Amino acid sequence: MIDAVLQNERVRAARAFIERSDEATLGRQAALSAIPAPTGAEGARGARVADMLGGIGLQDVHVDDVGNVRGWFNNGGSDACIILSAHLDTVFGPEFDVSVARRGARLEGPGIADNARGLAALVAIGEALVRARVDTRRPVLFAATVGEEGSGDLRGVRHLFGPSAHPPIRPSVFIALDGAGIERIVHRALGARRYRVTYCGPGGHSWAAFGVANPANAVGRAIERIASLPAHHSPRTAHSVVRLGGGTGLNSLPQSAWFDLDLRSEDPRALQKLDAAVQAILTQALEEENRHRVPGTAPLTIDVRRVGDRPSGLTPRTHPLVQTAVAATRAVGYDHQLACASTDANVPIALGVPAVALGAGGRAGDAHLPTEWYENDKGALGIVRALLVTAAMAEAQ
Repeated sequence: MIDAVLQNERVRAARAFIERSDEATLGRQAALSAIPAPTGAEGARGARVADMLGGIGLQDVHVDDVGNVRGWFNNGGSDACIILSAHLDTVFGPEFDVSVARRGARLEGPGIADNARGLAALVAIGEALVRARVDTRRPVLFAATVGEEGSGDLRGVRHLFGPSAHPPIRPSVFIALDGAGIERIVHRALGARRYRVTYCGPGGHSWAAFGVANPANAVGRAIERIASLPAHHSPRTAHSVVRLGGGTGLNSLPQSAWFDLDLRSEDPRALQKLDAAVQAILTQALEEENRHRVPGTAPLTIDVRRVGDRPSGLTPRTHPLVQTAVAATRAVGYDHQLACASTDANVPIALGVPAVALGAGGRAGDAHLPTEWYENDKGALGIVRALLVTAAMAEAQ
């Protein structure tokens, strides 16, 4: 499959365009990164991406009901299409300065790689296909999605595949462009469940009311037990307390205390088993703290609210999509690395649609930190790799 694409004159012209446009792509990346796009507030960046996709000549470019930006190449209907996507949002809230600084070969700024690089690659591939007049048997939907990070819980891609999508989309494969890199092929979806756990009690003065059930104590009991759970390596699991808080002052027992919990596994059954173990611990911590309270005082209550649920699964390494990504990686001169991660590809994989996530070239570091950086080392080759996979799956002719 990849051999035919490598010999296709128009695909070769598209590749040459991407390589010639490397600096322009880098400029788009910096420009997009400098537009704030916290999860749930991606509108300004989405509008800029829509302008870019329309400007390069994609068809029917629009923003859908949840804020995803969509545009078609060779639009022949939504059946058996290829979806090429990149997420719009970042983990950085509105209080962060997301301006970009260029220091030699390095671009520095929150979100410069995750996922301004993916968005710039999305635009570059669309422009290359249009400029080179690549002919494909299957249409390609270009999608810039909202809500991929954290609390977004894959909201944008869920909408693409959901019953309210209009018109309904029935893709043959899904390809996500996420961050930097040229070797990784994410074909295993890392499942995750996230919870906000809150214990509530009567509270009171830390001296006068001492002995009433204390929500902070229950939080401590629960966290200690969760931290003691074994972490399995095959399949790999992880359980992390990521935030906690509560209380009003140094001399007051809190009326509520809470913590946020992130549970992950490569395997759906292992994730379910971990989840069940954690739920039992939360109840045990509640009961233990209530047993220690002064008789006649009010017991604690607990509220466990699921705030995220990312499905797991895999696209088999033998599937033509994965094998094409492997061949494309070799074709640009690199060895492939099959990997597991949590990306927009989780949703289609869980629905039975073959999907992968690919880096968009270059090198990056400090992901999800204000010091995030990107270096454009062989950056164009990462975009070329994604072009080759897209053209092959769309059956360029």
